[in-house]
Amino acid sequence: MELPIESLPDEQVLVLCDLQMEREQQEVFSDLLARNQEGQLNNAEVKRLDDLMEVYRCGLVRKARAMKVAVERGLKPPYS
Repeated sequence: MELPIESLPDEQVLVLCDLQMEREQQEVFSDLLARNQEGQLNNAEVKRLDDLMEVYRCGLVRKARAMKVAVERGLKPPYS
């Protein structure tokens, strides 16, 4: 279970602000997305794409929350 971002120290909040999918996951994700658009995925690949999509979504939400906390703490400038 992940700790709430609000409870993390500044350094960890800033690390989360730069959160990215692991390189290997990103490469597989990109490949599966492209092949999915062409209708070339088998059932196992569709499942893998769904799993990676969930990792991607969760990462985006965590990154957004970290950015909000960082701005609130004055660690990052607010977006305009």
